[in-house]
Amino acid sequence: MATVTQSVAEVCQRAKAASHLLARSSREAKDAFLRDLAGRIETEADALLEANWADVDAGREQGLNEALLDRLALTPARIAEMAKGVREIADLDDPVGEIVEGWTLPNGLDVAKKRVPIGVVAVVYEARPNVTVDAAALCLKSGNAAVLRGSSSAEGSNAFLARLIADALAAAELPGASVSLLSGGGHEQLAELATQEGLVDLIIPRGGEGLKNALKDVAKVPVMYAAAGNCHVYVHQDADPEMAERVAYNAKVQRPGVCNAAETLLVHRDVAAEVLPGLLAKLGEAGVELVGDRRTRDSAGDVSVGQATEADWDTEYHGLKMAVGVVDSLGEAIDHINRHGTGHSDAIVTRSQEVGDEFTDAVDSAAVYVNASTRFTDGYEFGMGAEIGNSTQKLHARGPIGLRELTTTKYVVHGSGQIRE
Repeated sequence: MATVTQSVAEVCQRAKAASHLLARSSREAKDAFLRDLAGRIETEADALLEANWADVDAGREQGLNEALLDRLALTPARIAEMAKGVREIADLDDPVGEIVEGWTLPNGLDVAKKRVPIGVVAVVYEARPNVTVDAAALCLKSGNAAVLRGSSSAEGSNAFLARLIADALAAAELPGASVSLLSGGGHEQLAELATQEGLVDLIIPRGGEGLKNALKDVAKVPVMYAAAGNCHVYVHQDADPEMAERVAYNAKVQRPGVCNAAETLLVHRDVAAEVLPGLLAKLGEAGVELVGDRRTRDSAGDVSVGQATEADWDTEYHGLKMAVGVVDSLGEAIDHINRHGTGHSDAIVTRSQEVGDEFTDAVDSAAVYVNASTRFTDGYEFGMGAEIGNSTQKLHARGPIGLRELTTTKYVVHGSGQIRE
């Protein structure tokens, strides 16, 4: 595994060379690496926790907020989930070489559209050390070399995981530059990575709008944004109140610092007086700061709800705060979501299949739910083993970025001497 003692350009050059070998690597070699890595993560769990605790303590001293500290922190359960995800990736079909479609032309040429690796994938991410493993595992299984740039807040955790990855690569006799970790650099390093034309084939930023904007200003290589999540739950007038409370509460509270947590709750006016007092009380008891429009505050009963500003509807809080609004119709809820959302994940609670279908057809987001929490937008939950992030853009990939989203295609044509007249 490459180290940061080399320049960014040198790391990317070595990764490019490794990518050509990985594209032809057998599934057996790639899966052996993954299963070995999962075992090393489990064996070294206690030492990994110690490295992570040092990062968390340093982050707390530096004044990181609780949402960031939560994304930074590893626990025994999260480490076990990390190892399980790596094994699940090993069990998944290898996408490389898959024939997407094929046909024979009238002139006898056999045309096949075949799935192939992208090449060198650079992943830039903040806080979460599990991304180091998820990105390495997904990139390598899909035949790509990975250049990883984590944040300084997780430097100790990432370095520890990088050592485990390097050892597993060596044991599987795969190129050491298949996965490279950059650390210790500032904005100049990010800019240099994003301008490695001809070496880096794709860069995926996983972080907030600040990271996204920083890359937009400098990137010369293709970017697939795993960006912000201003997610919504809408309670329709025919919703089951108990289901509405359960779904909305989970979407906000289960893990509030992540991109698929709900930031806005919308409730139809006909059920606001019935649904809001109990739901808002439960959210308040969980420590959620609530802000809302006038009709929400009028329907809140004894629950304290501040006045929502226009900015609140556009804000990804990454924490225990939620904006609440009352709407007059399904159409108004859809318009609100499409205007203020980030195209990540949005949900409706309704008894009507027709209403659910209209919502899923009209809401322009990567994942749209009927009667389920937005918290399920996750590669692990979707059966992908893990994810590098959730793409909110529309070209190449949308939603969780898993194995197939890390491939492209080529046309392979077989003939018997045909020439074009």
